[in-house]
Amino acid sequence: MSRPLIITDPGLASLPMIQVARDSCISAGLGAAVFSEIQGNPVEANVTAGVDTYKALECDGVIAFGGGSALDAAKAVALMVGQEHPLWEYVDDEHWDASKVNVAGMAPVVAVPTTSGTGSEVGRASVITDEEDHTKKIIFHPRMLPERVILDPELTLGLPPAITAAVGMDALSHCMEAFSSPVYHPMAQGVAIEGMKLVKDWLPMAFEDGSNVEARAHLQVASTMGATAFQKGLGAMHSLAHPCGAVLHTHHGLTNAVVMPYVMLHNKAAIEDRFADLARYLGLQKHSWEGVMEWVMALREELQIPHTLREIGVEEHHVPTLARMAVVDPTAGTNPVPLTEASVTELFHQCINGKL
Repeated sequence: MSRPLIITDPGLASLPMIQVARDSCISAGLGAAVFSEIQGNPVEANVTAGVDTYKALECDGVIAFGGGSALDAAKAVALMVGQEHPLWEYVDDEHWDASKVNVAGMAPVVAVPTTSGTGSEVGRASVITDEEDHTKKIIFHPRMLPERVILDPELTLGLPPAITAAVGMDALSHCMEAFSSPVYHPMAQGVAIEGMKLVKDWLPMAFEDGSNVEARAHLQVASTMGATAFQKGLGAMHSLAHPCGAVLHTHHGLTNAVVMPYVMLHNKAAIEDRFADLARYLGLQKHSWEGVMEWVMALREELQIPHTLREIGVEEHHVPTLARMAVVDPTAGTNPVPLTEASVTELFHQCINGKL
C-alpha cells in the first residue's frame, strides 16, 4: 500500500491511537486518510460511503482499525471498491456466485482489532445490516480475509469493564457454538476448546483489572481462535442475537451472553457428551453438561451480564418478527438441534422471561 484508507468507527476516530496510526503512515511516506462513517451495526450506506471515499482519494489499500463493526465495514469496502454489482449480490447464500467477483479489483486489508470478541480480523466475511428488511446479511469471499493482522493488547486497555465482558462472552459464544456444531472438523474442535479455556482463565482478570496486559493479550488470542473455530459453524445463540441487533440495535456480544444458557439447555440432549469432555478440560468440579452450565451462570453473574433479554430491550411483542428472522439466519443450520419457528419462538420467550 502507498495510499491506505484507515477505516474505523466514530468513537475511535477521535482517539490518539488513530492519529498515531495516521501519523506513522505519513512519516513513512504513505498517504493516509481516515474514514469513520460507520454505525454500531454497519449498513449498506456505510459501505457505499467508504467506497466513495476510497475512490475519491485514489487509495490502494485498507487499514481496518476497531471492533467488529469497523472491521466488517472495512472488509466490505475493500471488496466493493472493485465490483460492478450491488453489495447484496455477494451475500453468502445459495445464489452466491464466484464468477461475479472481480478478485483483482479487491483492496488488500491490514486488520488491527481494538476489542477481543468478534474475531473479524481472521474472517472471510462481513456482517452488514440490510435496512430494507432489517436483516443481518453475510457478505462473503475467501479473499476478504485480511492480508495481515496486528494483535496489540495495549490497544484494548481502554475498554471499560462492561464492554470487556460483552466482547469476551462473544468470543466464548463463538468457541462454544463451534464446539457444539455437528459439522465434522477436528482441528476447529481443538481450537474451540482451547479458546474457551483462555476465556475461563483470563476474562475475569481483564474484567477486574483492565490494565492487565497479559489478560488482554490472551483474550485477543481467544477472540481470534473463536472466529477461526467457527468455520465449523455457529448456532442458535447467534441466530437469536442477529435479529435482536438488526431490529433493536442490541450489542451483539452482550446478546449472545444473555441467551447462552437458554440455548445450552435447548441443545442439551445433542451436546451432553461433548460438554462432559469440555468440563474435564476446563478443570470444572463436575465433569458434565451441568458443570459447564454452572460455570457459565457463575461467569455471567461475575461479569454482571443481564439474565434476560427483557433487560436489554427485547419484549414479547417483538418475538414474532425476531423468530421469523432467526430461523432463516445463516447460523441456524449448524445448531446441533434443528431449529423451527416454533422452537425459536419458545426460546425467545424463555430468554425474555428468564425461564431455565
